[in-house]
Amino acid sequence: MKSMTGYAKKQCEIGAKKITIEIKTLNSKQMDANVKLPFSYRDKDLEIRSMLNQLERGKIDFILTEEDGSIASAAQLNAELLKSRYSEVSGLATQLGVNGAQDIFSALIRQPDLWVSNQTDTMPDEEWNQLRCAIQDAIKTVDQFRSHEGLILRDDFVKHVDTIEQKLNEIPQYENERIETAKERIRKYIVDFGVKDVDENRFEQELIYYLEKLDITEEKVRLKKHIDYFRETMDSEEGSGKKLGFIVQEMGREINTTGSKANHVAIQQLVVQMKDELEKIKEQLGNIL
Repeated sequence: MKSMTGYAKKQCEIGAKKITIEIKTLNSKQMDANVKLPFSYRDKDLEIRSMLNQLERGKIDFILTEEDGSIASAAQLNAELLKSRYSEVSGLATQLGVNGAQDIFSALIRQPDLWVSNQTDTMPDEEWNQLRCAIQDAIKTVDQFRSHEGLILRDDFVKHVDTIEQKLNEIPQYENERIETAKERIRKYIVDFGVKDVDENRFEQELIYYLEKLDITEEKVRLKKHIDYFRETMDSEEGSGKKLGFIVQEMGREINTTGSKANHVAIQQLVVQMKDELEKIKEQLGNIL
């Protein structure tokens, strides 16, 4: 069982470039990848997204940044173009009687088209192969992080499921009392309404019918099976988040039905406690892959 929460940060050096890869993942119902790349990596976007599909599901932020320490990668000044423009502008300034050669030079040197970058728009295959290995390593680290978080969540689920089962096992001690209470309540109704000459056989038949309506044996059996299935699914399946969600829904249905049929304060208190534990599971279940 894995969590959808994960994190990895990897750095690698490829030539003179220092590249940082950062991946953050959070819970989401679908695969939602946000990829941020430098301009020269734009043609690798689809391939990177394909690699991120290994993470299956979740909101994924992938950020790649690059620091290039090579002199060759720096923008180069087009000196000939600068000379030409300076000559033209300074000549015009002289004709107009305007002084300030330094100001003219400072203004011209800031013009973007005077600087030529030696960077290519695409990444060489050899460098990409090295980077791809680094990305794969970061994805593996995220997956390990998710597995670790999944173990923590599993321990939490086990604690809550064990408590639900414990409360379920406490119900039978109150069931005989519940039946006697129901009988006494019905007899009280008969007395209160002044009914005389009660046919005991008919009374027993009606009582049995009434108690059958309140019987919670099936609910207890089904709830126990759902608890066992929840544990089995946690331990045996990856990508079990949605399936565990369905099982929890069924557990909730049986707990609610038990509460509506209880007609006993102690049993209803146990039902409330089981609901509370189930809600704690639901709160974390949305983070399971």
